[in-house]
Amino acid sequence: MNLTEFNQSDRCDYFSCPERSGSPAVYILLYVCSAAVVLLTVCGNLLIIISVLHFKQLHTPTNMLVLSLAVSDFLIGALLMPAMFMWTIESCWIFGRDFCIVFLWIGGLIMSLSIYNIVLIAVDRYVALSKPFLYMNKVNRLMMCIVIYSNWCVCLVYVISVVYYNGNYMDSVICPGECVLILNEVWTVIDLIYSFIFPLSVIIILYTLVFVIAKKHATAIRELNNHTRPKTQKITSYSMNSERKAAKVLGILVSVFLVCLLPYFIYSLLGDVIELQTETVQKLIILLFLNSTLNPAIYALFYPWFRRCVKLIINLRIFQIDSALINVLL
Repeated sequence: MNLTEFNQSDRCDYFSCPERSGSPAVYILLYVCSAAVVLLTVCGNLLIIISVLHFKQLHTPTNMLVLSLAVSDFLIGALLMPAMFMWTIESCWIFGRDFCIVFLWIGGLIMSLSIYNIVLIAVDRYVALSKPFLYMNKVNRLMMCIVIYSNWCVCLVYVISVVYYNGNYMDSVICPGECVLILNEVWTVIDLIYSFIFPLSVIIILYTLVFVIAKKHATAIRELNNHTRPKTQKITSYSMNSERKAAKVLGILVSVFLVCLLPYFIYSLLGDVIELQTETVQKLIILLFLNSTLNPAIYALFYPWFRRCVKLIINLRIFQIDSALINVLL
């Protein structure tokens, strides 16, 4: 989470903790609302994780990516959101320097995972729609798991590299009451490309192609005669329609992610043009984190299987014998 650069001689004074103002009732309300958001994020993504892991019908390649995204969203809610909300409410980093460093590196890893999970979802939908037969024959759960593990490893190596090459620089500029990661000039450019330009370009290009292909498929399906075409064509058309629907839902998922992501990065890019305010950066990071809260709501609205899974989980039916074989796709 590369926030911005400040004049080093003024940074500690700029980030000094202000005295708390406002009534205790306001602070209690803020903490209650924050706790509710954290709880929704953790529980919502935990339901997705349990659903995909437990029910065998959901063990598909695409759902493996959904699972990976839910894990990263769960970690955001469990590890990052509480500290971020407290920092914002108190207007001061109260956890000390060591926890700040841990928070920044864990945050960098998890946010990288979230971004590249979305990239992999875009790639998955593009391949599924553009080359459906190749996708059905070649893409399986094992291959997708290897891709996901590779993604985690690449993100981990990147964050370790950032720590290694920027550790001394960070030690020289960090001040009490703040928790801001400042990269040197070279790594600022690298981080911009890795965390923003490259993934954003891939997502936009692939989803543009996905919706062009989906539109062509919709036109082709309408032109087919339901009564005269062979059974194999019916199966193919059903598969195409299913893939288009999945692409539409995941397109909504990606769009919401971009809405939450873009303000933060655009504002960070303006660091050389305007004077960035810590309070504004905090709010944009919270907006970015809120995407992890919204994702389960998107699944609940557009995926009937997720609603069925939630009912089965809440009713504790997943503890019954052979509950993993329950048909949740009806």
